[in-house]
Amino acid sequence: MTYIKKMSIQSSGLKDGVWGDRFGGKGSQVNPNNIPNYSIPIEVKNAPEGTKSYALVLEDGDAYEVTKGITWVHWAAANIMTDKLRENASVEDADQFVQGINSWMTLEGGQQSKALSSFYGGMTPPNKAHNYELRVYALDATLPLRNGFYLNQMYDDMKGHIIASAKLDGAYPQVK
Repeated sequence: MTYIKKMSIQSSGLKDGVWGDRFGGKGSQVNPNNIPNYSIPIEVKNAPEGTKSYALVLEDGDAYEVTKGITWVHWAAANIMTDKLRENASVEDADQFVQGINSWMTLEGGQQSKALSSFYGGMTPPNKAHNYELRVYALDATLPLRNGFYLNQMYDDMKGHIIASAKLDGAYPQVK
C-alpha cells in the first residue's frame, strides 16, 4: 500500500502558536492609512499532483464580537504559482498573484480605497488575543480573478477546482 502524505502549510512567522509582532498592529510597516500590511510567510508541503495554483484566506473569527457580526478577512489571494510566499509578499511580490479586498475597507467606512484594501491587512485585535485561521487551497486551475476581487467571487470560482486544502491556526496578542 502506498501512503500519500496529506497537504499541510507552515509558517516561520508562527512561534509556539503565536504570530510575530511584525505581522500586525505591533509591527512597524503600515499602509498610508496606518493599517499594518507586512504579510506572513507561508510554505505549502505535500501538495497533490496536478496542483496548478494556490488560493488562500486568512480570517479572524474572534472579530465577530468586536465587529458586531462579521468574520474579519485579513487576506485573500489567488493564482499563487509557488509553494512558498516570503514575508511581505503581499507588498513586495504583489505582481506575482492576485489579491482580494480585505475587511479593512469596511471598517474604514470608505476612507480606505479598494486598491489599498487589496493587500494583506494585518492583525490588530483590540479587545483580547484573537485566533487566526489560515486556509490554503490547492487548485487544478488558475482562477479568472483580478486584484480587488471579493472573497465570495474566489469561493465561487474555486468550485470544482479544489484538490486539497490545509489549515494553520495562530494567535496574535491584543493591540492597545
